[in-house]
Amino acid sequence: MKKINSLLSIMLLIMLGLGVSSCEKDTETSNYPYAIRMTDAPGPYNAVFIDLQGIEITGNNGPVVLTNVNTGIYNLLDFANGADTLISSGTLDDVTVQQIRLMLGSNNSVVIDSVSYPLSTPSAEQSGLKIQVHKTLQAGVQYNVLLDFDACESIVDKGNGSYSLKPVIRTIEVATSGSIKGKITPIGTSAYVTATSDASYSSNVTAAGDFLIMGLPEGSYSFTVTPALPLLPVTQNNIVVTTGVSTDVGTIAF
Repeated sequence: MKKINSLLSIMLLIMLGLGVSSCEKDTETSNYPYAIRMTDAPGPYNAVFIDLQGIEITGNNGPVVLTNVNTGIYNLLDFANGADTLISSGTLDDVTVQQIRLMLGSNNSVVIDSVSYPLSTPSAEQSGLKIQVHKTLQAGVQYNVLLDFDACESIVDKGNGSYSLKPVIRTIEVATSGSIKGKITPIGTSAYVTATSDASYSSNVTAAGDFLIMGLPEGSYSFTVTPALPLLPVTQNNIVVTTGVSTDVGTIAF
């Protein structure tokens, strides 16, 4: 069975790239990191192949077709017993994810007793495999939405030597990081912000005075706003970051 971890944070690869120290040039508080993964559970088949051609996510602002998708033919049974694979990552600008749609091509098949049979997916080819999510996101928090694809329940034997895909999928949504957000005044002050614990994470303050440091592991941080001279840095200690929460440190005045 294949599971898809759809990080409603759609930014897993970018988040991993932050490393020990990162500095984003234009951080917006409306960024919602996500990642999409696939997994599966054992079934009475030798293989179940799906031809993934695209992913669309629908929120309050309407549907968005993702551009960073690992397209190709996947054997769902390669991801049984807890294994999974990343199929997409990036960022959303919509606070709500209502639906994930997997767009499939025509090269879908099931292997039974070493014999391959075409797997018909007429609805998937026309409108995609639709998974209802209904998740409200917090800015800067990394989410994984795990789509648990039940291969056993999803393959329909038509009784005439042919098979069709009628997907049975459940979602598991997990936040994997937290963030720190806030504002500075006066608006237009040039500054950057840094959160330090076991590692250091940095970001710039926007022209509107907003800041957001994303992808922070849970823990206690020393937080510093460093403005351009002659203004002096301001530090707050013991800022607690919790997984799934965007910690608001309020407005810092200079």
